[in-house]
Amino acid sequence: MNHFEYRNGEMFAEEVPVGKISREVGTPAYIYSLATLRRHYRVFDQAFGKTPHLVCFSVKSNSNLAVLRAFAKEGSGFDIVSGGELFRALQAGGDARKIVFSGVGKKRDEIEYALKSGILMFNVESEQELMFIDEVGRALGKRAPISLRINPDVDAKTHPYISTGMKKSKFGIEIKRSAELYKQALTLKNLEVIGVDCHIGSQLTSVGPFVDALARVREYLDRVLVGYLRKEGADIRYLDLGGGLGIRYKDEEPPSPEEYAGALVKGLEGLNVTLILEPGRVMVGNAGMLVTEVLYLKEHEEKKFVVVDGGMNDLIRPALYGSYQAVLPVAESKGETIVADVVGPICESGDFFAKDRELPRPKPGDLLAVMSAGAYGFTMASNYNSHPRPPEVLVDGDKYYVVRERESLDDLIRGETIPPALQ
Repeated sequence: MNHFEYRNGEMFAEEVPVGKISREVGTPAYIYSLATLRRHYRVFDQAFGKTPHLVCFSVKSNSNLAVLRAFAKEGSGFDIVSGGELFRALQAGGDARKIVFSGVGKKRDEIEYALKSGILMFNVESEQELMFIDEVGRALGKRAPISLRINPDVDAKTHPYISTGMKKSKFGIEIKRSAELYKQALTLKNLEVIGVDCHIGSQLTSVGPFVDALARVREYLDRVLVGYLRKEGADIRYLDLGGGLGIRYKDEEPPSPEEYAGALVKGLEGLNVTLILEPGRVMVGNAGMLVTEVLYLKEHEEKKFVVVDGGMNDLIRPALYGSYQAVLPVAESKGETIVADVVGPICESGDFFAKDRELPRPKPGDLLAVMSAGAYGFTMASNYNSHPRPPEVLVDGDKYYVVRERESLDDLIRGETIPPALQ
């Protein structure tokens, strides 16, 4: 569910006309609904009921401070993959004790920052990383709380770029190898082994892969956790099952949070651990849109193109993944429809939002809303072709706030210099 709807032929975000926002802040622009963000968090969190759990929103999906603040006020923790995301989460009022640090390439300064901040734990991805975190902890005189990210070799049946649980993935540690690394971790004085981590991918639209992964993790836990780690004094308190629950972009039928939670909780019976969950897309994907203005309608003999002012630099998912995003007129039209590609101004043939899409024949100045753009939209935006990045707007009831200003031309060259030899 989201709070975007047509009223008398005009698209609204909560109680504010999308056209009004677009006229006042310009296009392209991201628009988010605060009511939708809150609802999605509460439905997801409540689905797990009395099961001990911690929801850690995946910052990589949408790192805007206002969005993070909205989740922090709901009690959310955060899943981060960089020192920059840690900084954002803390600036938004996040509790460091509810932050887990994932990712395969943690640098020394990032590990130091996280240790000094007192995060909940590091999800360790390799033997060398394990040794390095111990080294950094020793230099700081701190013990680093860790879990190992085990790779269950489960096919998430999603796009290969966002599948993370297979043997060939760069993520995680082979499940057969991980027991040995846990034993090694217990010998390192500046590590505290407190959890087990597993994440298999993103945009999953059935519970099957989750159930398969959990079954393998459960067998592993019963054998290694109970059979060895706890006997050796390790206090395994957390099981991090990551995120990955998908959303509807077109005709997908993803499981509800209740169905997802039911499948996971059933597989955890008898384990004395707190479940950590890292939802991202399911929280923010359908809570946001990208609004763009039609510049031209270009008609070839065999093809039509709707040229808009937003491009792959603003929203790269269609170009990068070939993914579907609904494209809707901000003002409904009952006139002629055409089949066209919706393309942007970027000098790449891969710059498109939609291909061979049926939509009302637009004219220059019309507004189109690219839906389901709240996740992996602005966070993946760039300045390619020297386009300033768009603003982000948060709607709250009958008011809206620009929560990130549109970049200026001066922002494009901020930090750049011309050396004396070129003066």
